[in-house]
Amino acid sequence: MRILHIGDIIGRTGRKAVQTFLPAVREKYRPDIIIANAENSSGGFGITYAVYEELLRLDIDILTTGNHIWDNRETETSIRKMERLIRPANLPEGVPGNGHITIEKNGEKFTAINLIGRVFMGLSDCPFRKFDSIVKDAAGFVFVDFHAEATSEKAAFGLYADGRAGAVAGTHTHVQTNDDRILPKGTLYLTDTGMCGSLNSVIGMAKDAPIERFLTGMPRKFEVENKGKMVFNALFFEYDSALKIVDFSKVSITSGD
Repeated sequence: MRILHIGDIIGRTGRKAVQTFLPAVREKYRPDIIIANAENSSGGFGITYAVYEELLRLDIDILTTGNHIWDNRETETSIRKMERLIRPANLPEGVPGNGHITIEKNGEKFTAINLIGRVFMGLSDCPFRKFDSIVKDAAGFVFVDFHAEATSEKAAFGLYADGRAGAVAGTHTHVQTNDDRILPKGTLYLTDTGMCGSLNSVIGMAKDAPIERFLTGMPRKFEVENKGKMVFNALFFEYDSALKIVDFSKVSITSGD
């Protein structure tokens, strides 16, 4: 089975990057399943049902999220209709939505789990213990989108899940890392898959507001950068009938103006 994990999609620019580059990526890698992190896909903050439908029309199979899952007020109710979207499984009890999903492709079961870190992040339960409770009953190959700020927390989780998850890929920091590797017990690990959006931006946002905020400490409204070069970041991997990783590579494409 061939899997493509697309990094954080940042607003309209990120959706345009996916629309632009995914056909060629699909032709080259021939993925059976496509997963994308969509927590920033609507205006850079959250996701709407309309954007959810737009992304599914691109033949994306599973959408993951993170700390911005509730930034659009409609999501609290519309998430019940988003059957292929998962939110962090370790959010507090009682929040709507599901934290993991199992689908079947080509007669093979595939489970995606979404977890969120706790370092420099909002309120959540322990992602390590939540993983323990989910993975023991998970079917087929297990993939984890670990949405976290601290690289140390991501690295610790990767080693904690080694041999139990087939692959662990980080999201949230929007910068593709260069540490993709097979861990000692066979799990594929990457600290961050990266993002889809504007290349010359502050992790997808127009530069002026973030720079002013760093200079003055004053609150400023961030807007998605919609000009200039686009970037598409993803992780491709393939596993065999024994659920063992047999191939993997990072994908990074940029466009002209």
